Amino acid sequence: MKITVLGSCAAWPEPGRACAGFLVEHAGFRLVLDLGFGTLPRLLALCPNGAVDAVVITHRHSDHCVDLNALLRVRHYGERAFDPIPLLCAPGVAELVDSLEPSPRLAELFEVRELAGTNKVGPFEVLGVELPHYVPNIGVRLTTTRHRTVAYTGDTGPSPALADLGRRADLYIMDATLQQQPDGPRNVLSAAEAGYWATEAEARRLMLTHFWPGNDRGVSLRQAAEHYSGELLAADEGLVVDLD
Repeated sequence: MKITVLGSCAAWPEPGRACAGFLVEHAGFRLVLDLGFGTLPRLLALCPNGAVDAVVITHRHSDHCVDLNALLRVRHYGERAFDPIPLLCAPGVAELVDSLEPSPRLAELFEVRELAGTNKVGPFEVLGVELPHYVPNIGVRLTTTRHRTVAYTGDTGPSPALADLGRRADLYIMDATLQQQPDGPRNVLSAAEAGYWATEAEARRLMLTHFWPGNDRGVSLRQAAEHYSGELLAADEGLVVDLD
């Protein structure tokens, strides 16, 4: 399994970067996790004409889903014809993207399914787990027949479910929006909390992502390392992690 970072920023993309997005490849199958602002050009450089096999969108915030509309347009208006592919998404995602314009509609080019629960998509078993956020957010666990596992939180507040989602994952991709520990309830993680929950999950590798624009990513890595002793990465556009 190979994972390529398409984007790593929270909220809006910094110059030269993009918001949330990852390409996961295994056995010739290409699955996209989230498509935030600026991710589509990077995806097209790897998958010309938008030739992917499935899309998973964790929640309806635009920094995670707005370029799904761009992928729809490429597959509708572009130079190749495509059969519909699976689109697994959290509640409200399809409605939000379809509200951007009257046509084309997602259902014309995607088989829209609920992400929560268990789905089989190509060589992946896809488990969707509800996690706390400002809107419904579904964390994702991808497992192959060779028992390689990637887990991805999307955006989430602290929750015991994070330990189960990332349990012994080969790579755990985690929200690390914050560098300060605010008081009271919240619905995004700090880098330190990402390290803590990755340790609770016994994840083999931790990749921090969803960095707030302007934050020093080295600081986030150091904060996570105070709580996590395994291999630690910062998501960076174009970074490739090979799990085979």
